[in-house]
Amino acid sequence: MKFGIRKPSLKKSIAARTSVKRMVRHQAGLKAPRGWGWLTDPKRAARNRVYNRTTVSVWDILRRLFK
Repeated sequence: MKFGIRKPSLKKSIAARTSVKRMVRHQAGLKAPRGWGWLTDPKRAARNRVYNRTTVSVWDILRRLFK
């Protein structure tokens, strides 16, 4: 598991926002409400929770500095 600052990847953030799978899911209205990750995929939700609590985004640091 990673600890510390995450490296931003412009390529990955653009790919995540423009993927066909995301577009289809949003247009069809098949998204589960926020917080339902534990029901849809508990293993992934647990991993994401640990990752998000042990790492910090560069954008979060900048937001705190210029707030």
